[in-house]
Amino acid sequence: MRIARFAAAGQDPAYGIIELAVDGGDHPDTVAAITGDPLAGVAVNYTGARFDLDEVRLLAPVIPRSKIVGVGRNYVEHAAELGNVVPEEPLLFLKPNTCVIGPGDVIVRPEGCEDLHYEGELAVVIGRICKQVPLERVPEVIFGYTIANDVTARDWQREQWTRAKGSDTFCPLGPWINTHLSLAEASRLGIETRLGEEIRQSGNTSQMVRGIAELVVHVSSFTTLLPGDVILTGTPAGVGAMADGDVVTVEIDGLGALSNPVAGA
Repeated sequence: MRIARFAAAGQDPAYGIIELAVDGGDHPDTVAAITGDPLAGVAVNYTGARFDLDEVRLLAPVIPRSKIVGVGRNYVEHAAELGNVVPEEPLLFLKPNTCVIGPGDVIVRPEGCEDLHYEGELAVVIGRICKQVPLERVPEVIFGYTIANDVTARDWQREQWTRAKGSDTFCPLGPWINTHLSLAEASRLGIETRLGEEIRQSGNTSQMVRGIAELVVHVSSFTTLLPGDVILTGTPAGVGAMADGDVVTVEIDGLGALSNPVAGA
């Protein structure tokens, strides 16, 4: 199932289920509205409203309740391309939920930033309150998966990570959350990032140094995860600069594509 947040003309944002032509359904390329918030743990139902996908605006599918946890240097070749080694323990950082934007929203290069980079990543969306999750129970706490662009001000990162990773618009998410991928399937997905039409990143989640389950176990060992929290699992090799006027697209097998333009403040 593909869960999205969307806004139809003249209506407040709502959750819906994406119905694509490839699914062979009776309503290709539509979004069917549902009641409530599926991440709140309450039953949801179809409202009966259905919209053509090209007539609505897709929003970020989740606004994390409390935090976005990023994982740095989780692909060997990416660590190497920036002159780093893979750390002995996961290298973690936090991004505030105020940096989340949705498909098509503008990534704003802040004033003073001269080296703004894309980082295409698989994002794990947590579905229940949890802490100290044992390895065998990780699938129970995952709501689904979506696409992220861990936008990074590389010049600022050399001094400190909070501003470099957490500035407004620095976490595009979308276009929807796939709730039916198994942990095994999510662990072998192709990732591709394009700058315009040029492929810049081409990797696979199977190349992670620490897999999805290990990351959930580690993060939950010291902090409580809430429904809607997001873990960014790291980026493959090929990161690089974005300039004003560029459009960056991250595509992951089974999850669709997330595109955002870039503009200066």
